[in-house]
Amino acid sequence: MTANTPPRLRHASLSQVEILGQSIANVGPTLTPAINITVVAGLAGRGAWLAYLIATIGMMFVAANIAALARRHPQSGSYFLYIGRNFGPLAGALAGWAMIAAYLFTAVAITLACTIFFGNVLTALGLAALVPPDWCPVIAVTALVGWAGWRDVKLSSRLALVLEAASLAIIIAIIAVVAWRHGSLIDPRQLDIAALPAGGITSALAFAVFSFVGFESAATLARETRDPAIAVPRAIMGSAIGVGLFFAAMAYLMLLGMDDDAGAIAASGSPFAEMTLRAGLGWLSAVVYFAAIISGFACVLASVNAASRLLFSMGRYGFIGAGLGRVHAHHRTPHVAVAVACGLVLVASLAMLPLGALLGFGLTGTFATLGFLLVYLGVCLAAPVDLRHSGSLGTRQALVAVAGIVLVAFVIIASIWPVPAPPYDMLPWLFAAYMAVGALWFGALDSRRPGLLAALEHDLEV
Repeated sequence: MTANTPPRLRHASLSQVEILGQSIANVGPTLTPAINITVVAGLAGRGAWLAYLIATIGMMFVAANIAALARRHPQSGSYFLYIGRNFGPLAGALAGWAMIAAYLFTAVAITLACTIFFGNVLTALGLAALVPPDWCPVIAVTALVGWAGWRDVKLSSRLALVLEAASLAIIIAIIAVVAWRHGSLIDPRQLDIAALPAGGITSALAFAVFSFVGFESAATLARETRDPAIAVPRAIMGSAIGVGLFFAAMAYLMLLGMDDDAGAIAASGSPFAEMTLRAGLGWLSAVVYFAAIISGFACVLASVNAASRLLFSMGRYGFIGAGLGRVHAHHRTPHVAVAVACGLVLVASLAMLPLGALLGFGLTGTFATLGFLLVYLGVCLAAPVDLRHSGSLGTRQALVAVAGIVLVAFVIIASIWPVPAPPYDMLPWLFAAYMAVGALWFGALDSRRPGLLAALEHDLEV
């Protein structure tokens, strides 16, 4: 690289394991037994494990469509490239716009959740008087995430993987002790498929899918990955299958440990800790909450990594500010995009605190999910079109695409109908307004600078 050559992202620096860790950390699998399972158990009862298993199968179809596109387009622009090259530059730009919101609001939601878990750790240790104001952990989390993301993508990806692995190890160790105390892994009531509530399981599918969002984020680091055409699809498929089986197993074992009392899980704000109390291991609740903090930090870090790469790619073409396309001369990271992403997460998290961290978690997490679902649908529609253009569309690929489209469409409809209770009923409208702003902005850019959006049709970061 000459002195006059602008620095670029650090190409081919991430291994298969590291980008797999990126996707798994972005899902934050520990958070499902820690809090997300309450809704699924409330709807599906003893069929919670089956709802997660069915959702896993469905998300495998979505992952297969994403993987098919990742093989053909191994660039860091990922989703707006996938969709833009098949449905036009404006559709691609809007896909990137939706994913930026999805990743950023995921980071906000989990940052808020970390404030809850932090307070729970101190309370469980008998140190409730030392619980700081919520803004303190918010600032601490975003500052640490910003440092890791700015310093080195290899460092931040490895850190996310190590933290999530440690968190999962804690959760698995605790569930193993609970299962051992129960005396048997066979639960006839959960395994009696005919007696499980079919309607409740169907209703719970939409919420079960919410636990998966972020599994595809390895695609945003394609340019920094070694052999991305192979490594990225493997990471996407592996994360979808791995976390899905984990969710199903955790749901089954938690209900086993709770003597099939799904209502107790549904009514608890800390279901995993409730299970440890039921098993006579209440002293482990602090460990559970600490594990949730670890998982939450890893998820925020992975979300910021993913969002910053999308901001970088869009900034490089001047869609939302050319400065976002700058790369740090030494660390070779998109440092401006990382700083902007962390700044947005910090401001949004602090703005939500007056509503309460728990409500803020629900609102921002739901908003993020709408962004993910919209792009998942676009990818499932784009995959068969892309494969047809390349002459490789077969019956199997077409069926996989149809299955993915049906699943995502169902989840989207279930998310908005019946109309959610206030204030959640406003979220679809706010998301629609956000997308409309993006459409107007990109349309205006294209009219002022004809051909700008068409740059999405060309190779990114050559």
